[in-house]
Amino acid sequence: MTRVLQAGRKEPLSGETRSAVVFLHGYGANGADLLGLADPLAEHLPDTLFVAPDAPESVAGTPFGRQWFPIPWIDGSSEEEAERGFAAAVDDLNAFLDALMVDEDLLPEQVVLFGFSQGTMMALHVAPRREDAVAGVVAFSGRLLRPELLADEVKSRPPVLLVHGDADDMVPVQSLPEAAEALQGAGWKDVYAHVMKGTGHGIAPDGLSVALAFMRDKLGL
Repeated sequence: MTRVLQAGRKEPLSGETRSAVVFLHGYGANGADLLGLADPLAEHLPDTLFVAPDAPESVAGTPFGRQWFPIPWIDGSSEEEAERGFAAAVDDLNAFLDALMVDEDLLPEQVVLFGFSQGTMMALHVAPRREDAVAGVVAFSGRLLRPELLADEVKSRPPVLLVHGDADDMVPVQSLPEAAEALQGAGWKDVYAHVMKGTGHGIAPDGLSVALAFMRDKLGL
């Protein structure tokens, strides 16, 4: 039984939904953390609905913090708990995306997944295992989980933009070339990368500009 993800929304400026960007937040944050990015993006994507679901699990000790799955070296959970949480969150996110496309009358190629940190881990895992490719995956400051399984489990190969700060002390910048190598090894043709100079675990203006150009291109705008 999947859990229903609660989501914040920013409606298209034009009043007509022709595409959607789904923000997937990082560990300990919530949907509102990324939904603010819709403000600078919306004027360039006027027909785009921005949606930011809260991850399904709360984080102990934080009143509003959410997690997609436990992280043992941060919260002391077991590897088994992390595995169970991850598998459940994958199902939850797939159900959310399925419902979004039905409710908004959108095709997969009209939807971009935009992840940050743990949200990037979710996006890079879920998108390739969906039957129909989404328009693209924007992957900030995360990593590709289980790269050794990708080639055997891939069902679609959406374009991927990997963005990382070279001063990230939370998720090493080396995660970017490792993800790119695994994706290309699994048959990806459209893999793009951008390193944000002097940026830690966050989203810098230059990274957001590159992401916007990528999304406009892949959504055919």
